[in-house]
Amino acid sequence: MNILIIGGAGFVGSHLAARLSAAGHNVLVPTRRRERAKHLIVLPTVTVVETDVFDEAQLAKLVHKQDAVINLVGVLQGGNGDPYGAGFAHAHVELPKKIVHAVQNGGVPRLLHMSALGADARGPSAYLRSKADGEAAVFAVSPEVGVTVFRPSVVFGRGDSFLTLFARLLQRFPILPLACADARFQPVWVEDVTAAFCACLPRRETFGHTYDLCGPRVYTLRELVAYAGKISGHPRPIIGLSPTLAYLQAWAMEFLPGAPLTRDNLRSMQVPSVCGDDCRLPFELSATPLETVAPSYLAQPA
Repeated sequence: MNILIIGGAGFVGSHLAARLSAAGHNVLVPTRRRERAKHLIVLPTVTVVETDVFDEAQLAKLVHKQDAVINLVGVLQGGNGDPYGAGFAHAHVELPKKIVHAVQNGGVPRLLHMSALGADARGPSAYLRSKADGEAAVFAVSPEVGVTVFRPSVVFGRGDSFLTLFARLLQRFPILPLACADARFQPVWVEDVTAAFCACLPRRETFGHTYDLCGPRVYTLRELVAYAGKISGHPRPIIGLSPTLAYLQAWAMEFLPGAPLTRDNLRSMQVPSVCGDDCRLPFELSATPLETVAPSYLAQPA
């Protein structure tokens, strides 16, 4: 197949491009800066092009003669506003609408979209509300296009910005004040996520459906941070913050480059990112335990 991955230079996209390439598919990855995707250029069936996917004319060229389009674009900081800030609107809502328009006009028969667990138009955070509106935009595509949406919990794996981030913080600081320490997550391995995307591509029974993607176990944020510290060789005391102190910490961090934590992130963590006790990966896939994988990229060499 000829497959366009929008957001293909990112964490999940890079793993997905590699898997699709290994399966013999032709993969097209657009990026604003080719330098960001240089690790993909060496893959035999992957083509990287420097372009702007938000430009509708460029997007129309990208979808030409594609058998499937996969949208993985997502941001964790998108500004404030009602119902969400401009950044969330731009990435999570406006872009999916442009993709739908391009796919319909270009005659692309397949569209896969990555949303987020807990996406809800009435959710407590701008992130979750914008993700829900993005889903709605994708499902508004014409019936001729087979749409499948995935909602993963937090995704871990080599190159992630979750466990790796906490391991680095614990290396630098003797004590870690932690907001929303009791927030619950059900982390899913990036390779299990990409396996689900690949498995659904030829399955007509997945058209019009949404699939939650979770790992086999639920953790609190405190447990995940403590585990990252233990495996990386930097166990540290973790101090759970009260709601007021957590809010003040997030507010202060919004002014830092890259905004490692925002008030909207706090609101998102009010919703447990879990699938439930009886949830399993679709397509007879088996969820990989975090403890099986994380030491391979978090553990410090002896």
